Amino acid sequence: MKFPLRILYLEDDPSDAELVQETLESGGIGCHVNRVDTEAGFIASLQQGGFDLVLADYTLPSFDGLSALRIAQKGWPQLPFIFVSGTLDEELAIEALKIGATDYVFKTRLSRIVPSVQRALREAEERTERRRAQEALLRSEAYLAEAQRLSHTGSFGWDVSKGEIYWSQETFRIYGYQPAGGVPLEQALLRSHPEDRSTLRQSIDRVSRERTAFDWEHRLLLPDGTVKHVRVVGHPSTGESGGFEFVGAITDITERKRAEADLQQALDEIKSLRDQLYKENIALRDEIDKASMFEEIVGESPALRAVLARVAKVAPTDSTVLVTGETGTGKELIARAVHKRSQRAARAFVSVNCAATPQTLIASELFGHEKGAFTGALQRRLGRFELAEGGTIFLDEVGELPPETQVALLRVLQEREFERVGGSHTIRTDVRVIAATNRDLESAIADGAFRKDLFYRLSVFPIEIPPLRERKEDIPTLIEYFIHRYSRKAGKKITTIEKRTLDLLRSYAWPGNIRELQNVIERSVIFCETGVFAVDPSWLSFECRTPSESSTPRQGSAPSGWKSAGEEKEAIETALAATAGRVSGPAGAAAQLGMPSSTLESKIRSLKINKFRFKGV
Repeated sequence: MKFPLRILYLEDDPSDAELVQETLESGGIGCHVNRVDTEAGFIASLQQGGFDLVLADYTLPSFDGLSALRIAQKGWPQLPFIFVSGTLDEELAIEALKIGATDYVFKTRLSRIVPSVQRALREAEERTERRRAQEALLRSEAYLAEAQRLSHTGSFGWDVSKGEIYWSQETFRIYGYQPAGGVPLEQALLRSHPEDRSTLRQSIDRVSRERTAFDWEHRLLLPDGTVKHVRVVGHPSTGESGGFEFVGAITDITERKRAEADLQQALDEIKSLRDQLYKENIALRDEIDKASMFEEIVGESPALRAVLARVAKVAPTDSTVLVTGETGTGKELIARAVHKRSQRAARAFVSVNCAATPQTLIASELFGHEKGAFTGALQRRLGRFELAEGGTIFLDEVGELPPETQVALLRVLQEREFERVGGSHTIRTDVRVIAATNRDLESAIADGAFRKDLFYRLSVFPIEIPPLRERKEDIPTLIEYFIHRYSRKAGKKITTIEKRTLDLLRSYAWPGNIRELQNVIERSVIFCETGVFAVDPSWLSFECRTPSESSTPRQGSAPSGWKSAGEEKEAIETALAATAGRVSGPAGAAAQLGMPSSTLESKIRSLKINKFRFKGV
């Protein structure tokens, strides 16, 4: 209580006002009294403000106390209002108290005014404190409600013994109920997702029985079909009445779940892209060190143009292609041309030489293996088909595949699936297959060395590459191309080709085809000391030499005197017939012809000789 008090006194008699002030001061209440006696003066003083108390006489010449009370209650309800009058009867006093007066004191009993003022000020202060507390509470509740709205978190209370549930406004919003009264537990459970309801009910029964804290997540299914994810956290507590209850919070985590799902999807996509990049990098590293036969397809001969026309037709499709031709004709280059002009050009091109890999390991090379699949399989290894996922795989020398691997390859072509060696998990694959061979596959089928059904699957679109001897008009262009390529690498400047050399190269049969031409020119560039290009005739194979020796090859010496591929084929078949189809070993055809067995095998393939028909002869 602050002193001196500022009192607004509605009184027409100055002496009565002075008497009241003296009585208050004598009772220890210091005060300043502002006396008014008209309605206008009363209202003006209230509007000016700063008063702690209103005293009013009931009867004035132009105004009355009840009217003043109504004015004060309407605009300044917090001000204590005490009637001080000599004409106020009991009925009027009761009416005044009902309207909002704090007290009334008769002028004949002014001794009561001091305790009446003290009580009015005390009650006014209490009302002010209550009002402040209520305002603070409302403000706090508003902040809490806004915080819950922003954080999508509602609060709840659950009286287990009574089965009553209290929800905050935000909890009602999360569950999609109107905030009107309580919501029974069963009704709340009806909002849970049918797939989660049984588990949720069991969890509620368990925590109500064990009276332990809980933290779980489940889904809600709203009437409009919306699915929400919520997290519910509760702690055991004892209520004011002594009953057991849970107090906790429920958070709408739908956005978080959606973000987690989006993040997981993004991570899965990143992982998929990373794995694909890893696979393609492996394939790329394997390809970087491989020198292709030549960087571009060179030539304008009708035979080559016919091949390129077929490449242009099949490239945009996903059809399987079988490229056939003698060794060194550029089968892999044609396969790469098909890939580069296909819709898979941006993905990996993986090349596998089926003849260069041991037969016991070719399945692992193509399809991969699991850890421990065989001795030395210390970790899982991805096969070439997995590395080529989404791209193209080139199976060179496909005719050399062992029977069991042919079966697995047939499954890939038919079902688009395979299993790693030692594994049981089926892997789907999206790979275009281009195969190549210099073998006569039809003869291999007849001999039982190659599956007929696999042949038909591979040869959906066959492309046969002519040997270099059938496109001799391309030889000058190829010579010029290779000279430019290797002289630039060697840092030499070669401007002229000897006519004798050009005639020699054009007349040569080139059993090794473009690869042999490439090697001869590279070797010649290395030896070239001037700007004139020349080739040593002795570097060419025996096929182009003039027959000066016996046409029958001697044991342990290289064959000679063969002018054409026909003569060479005849000599090899004669040797195979004499050795019952045996190629290697001291009694084999290679020893009779005086050449390494690997060279003879290559010639047998290039000349399309079926060595199996000589067995048992």
